[in-house]
Amino acid sequence: MDSRKQDVVKIYNCGLTVYDRAHIGHAKEIVIFDVLRRVLIAKGFKVVYVQNFTDVDDRIINKARESHLQAKDIAEKYINEYFADFEKLNIMKADHHPRATEHIETMIEIIDSLLKKGYAYVSKSGVYYDVARFKDYGKLSKKGIEELRAGYRIEPDPFKRDPADFALWKFYDDEPLWDSPWGKGRPGWHIECSAMIDKILGEPIDIHGGGEDLIFPHHENEIAQSEAYAGKILARIWMHAGLLRIKSVKMSKSLGNFIPVSEAVARFGSNTVRYYLLSAHYRKQLDFDLDRIAKANENWRVIESAANYLSYSKRNKKMKETISQPKQQLADKLQELIQKFPDIPQVLEIFASFDKSLSYDLDTPSALASMLRISRYVNRLAGNRKLTQEVISLIEPVFYTMFYILGFKLPLIDDVTNKRIEAQVAERNSYRAKGDFLQADKIRDDLAKEGILLIDMGDSTVWYRTELMKRNEIN
Repeated sequence: MDSRKQDVVKIYNCGLTVYDRAHIGHAKEIVIFDVLRRVLIAKGFKVVYVQNFTDVDDRIINKARESHLQAKDIAEKYINEYFADFEKLNIMKADHHPRATEHIETMIEIIDSLLKKGYAYVSKSGVYYDVARFKDYGKLSKKGIEELRAGYRIEPDPFKRDPADFALWKFYDDEPLWDSPWGKGRPGWHIECSAMIDKILGEPIDIHGGGEDLIFPHHENEIAQSEAYAGKILARIWMHAGLLRIKSVKMSKSLGNFIPVSEAVARFGSNTVRYYLLSAHYRKQLDFDLDRIAKANENWRVIESAANYLSYSKRNKKMKETISQPKQQLADKLQELIQKFPDIPQVLEIFASFDKSLSYDLDTPSALASMLRISRYVNRLAGNRKLTQEVISLIEPVFYTMFYILGFKLPLIDDVTNKRIEAQVAERNSYRAKGDFLQADKIRDDLAKEGILLIDMGDSTVWYRTELMKRNEIN
């Protein structure tokens, strides 16, 4: 992985409309962009990553009315739940998590500019973007305007000049609403992201992301309004993640066929869920499949055991490091490793394959295959009693670079729990030494109920907390 320490990569990823819990369909796209960000950081780029929250929307307002609350209270509730859920999946927080309601002034400025340039008009119901004025409309979805009119859902409004025109500002009499030069109301959905990009990152940005369902109309409309306003391209690269489907239908809150992130993590384990979501190329759709999740859990257990073999002698210390705070840049570390690896050449070859996979269109399935390969190698060394401290010092930097880039995380074990389990393991080993295997097995079984796995290696025992999948059907 090359290091380019002076370069800045600006990324904007469309976030959630916060009217309900986040589900694993959202998580597929968010995990992908988390890995992209980690790859760029590992390569030495400075990444400025923005992921917004849409906190003004008819769905939020309707839920607030049903709950006899204010819209801002509903939004706050689900934003807090978002952070709690995605912390479980080890998602790095964005550098900026802007809310749409924080940028109303910028939206009004952009709309005013579009009106003055002739790209927008005021009607009885609001302010609309005149798509016929933007000659490149449809360039992202690669569809002409007539095809777009015929093939996509259009916002019905008798006051629009063209059915394909989209709202920049809608007039309303009910809260929440804001003052504008044209009348009280609320912003359209598409203008929100254009305003936050302009205010926080500035055009052009390097990468704009989102789910493939946002290509049209959301991202197409963003391009039209942002490029007409700024006079330059909005994004150099567009990345769209394939959707997660359940029974061949898009997983979505509106359809009610979703599995909340918190529920998926509780049933399958955070690393298993993360592995599963990375097991398909980011552009491909992924079907929710219990057998595939079980295979992800099986593969995670291979990685988990290798990670614990490497970290066992310094319990917890290694787990507290993060990819965003490396002790040394990867390129420099590799130069040291090359000098030390004459006896274990395959480790660098595995890492080279891993790097190539992620550098070429973020091929996470192939990267996972490399992660499994080095994990099986570590497990074989451990099983053959060849995982010495010297060998660990050679393998560990490469292994954990791959581990952290993929965003895996072993659970922290507090000092009190650590001491208690160490005492139980020592007691069990004393029973084994006496030949009292009944008592030794009881301690092992009791620890297994806590998710603590024991592996006997001669006179010593390696133990760690394992991620056990609870494979029960989801209704």
